[in-house]
Amino acid sequence: MPMPSRVPLSIAFSAVLLAGALTLAGCDEQQAGGGGGMPGMGGPMPVGVVAIEAAPVTITSELSGRTAAYRIAEIRPQVDGIITERLFEEGAEVAAGDPLYQIDPVTYQAMVDAAEASLARAEAGVEIARLDEKRYRQLVKTNAVSRQNYDDAVAALKQAQADLAAARASLSTARINLDRARIIAPIPGRIGRSTVTQGALVTANQATALATIQQLDPIYVDVTQSSAELLRVKAEMASGRLTGVNAESAEVTLFLEDGSTYGVKGRLKFSEATVDEGTGAVTLRAVFPNPDQRLLPGMFVRAEIQLGVDPQGLLVPQQGITRTPTGQASAMVVGEGDKVEPRVVVADRAIGDKWLVTSGLKPGDRVIVDGLQKIHPGAEVTPVPAGATAQNGAPATAPAN
Repeated sequence: MPMPSRVPLSIAFSAVLLAGALTLAGCDEQQAGGGGGMPGMGGPMPVGVVAIEAAPVTITSELSGRTAAYRIAEIRPQVDGIITERLFEEGAEVAAGDPLYQIDPVTYQAMVDAAEASLARAEAGVEIARLDEKRYRQLVKTNAVSRQNYDDAVAALKQAQADLAAARASLSTARINLDRARIIAPIPGRIGRSTVTQGALVTANQATALATIQQLDPIYVDVTQSSAELLRVKAEMASGRLTGVNAESAEVTLFLEDGSTYGVKGRLKFSEATVDEGTGAVTLRAVFPNPDQRLLPGMFVRAEIQLGVDPQGLLVPQQGITRTPTGQASAMVVGEGDKVEPRVVVADRAIGDKWLVTSGLKPGDRVIVDGLQKIHPGAEVTPVPAGATAQNGAPATAPAN
């Protein structure tokens, strides 16, 4: 029985290589012809975009500063004497007119008594002088006395009346000093510690205050703004880009040292008319309600103040803005033909999680915020709403491959 002929080994190996090459070629053709728009399959890359719209944007500035008491009164004696009694509790709330200290009043009461006696003497002297003037007026008409005698009587009456006025003034002064022996609170607020105790000798208008009262409700917040920022805001208002905010209606939000937000908004009170030569800054003062006295004088705070309103503001998500090593801001925009266009922009300030762009973009531009790592200028892309792309650049709703 004849044996079948054998195929040479070299011919068989060549056939296998040829079949593999044909198979790979078919796969390449299928891949090139049927990409389906999927990443890595030859179609346009899907990117997440945000359509920019113009809307009014409130421009704010966050400034640092410190709180200050609304009113401060340093209590000093206006008369000399010995403190006989302290009439308040240290750290307590006092009202205007509340008694604080009592200075020994004995000497001042004696002065009042003496002044009252002098007043009574002066009143009696006026009455005697008036009777003399009346009597001499009748006598001079009949030439019973000389004209000189009558003139002397008139002068004596005027002298007595002047003495009476001086006595009244002395009595008023004595009574004032007696009243000042009892020291009262000139303003309402919280009073601090006392620097003297019972038995201390005090003098009128001494350098050392007996105590200090601070009115804490409402309370001031003083912050500083650079003069350059102030000039820029004024220029933007003059150009019409910013609408001015009334200084008496501008709201101020306060942030405390622990990062919490103060629950009540304040109002901008005024700004200084001069610039500090040392710091180049202007002081702004706001006033805040402080009913529970959560704010104390001297606390470090940050205040967010309204500077104006941009009626046609363009806000771009921060992930859509990139910066070069030199600090130049740019954005990638889907242009005509769904091709990527780079734009140089001016990112004026951050507002929340967005940038306020003042140049380089216009309403309706589609800014790419997702998939920036896998595109380049001029590339054709498939724009989809931001958030609809997965981390790998494929549509979030695309089926698994």
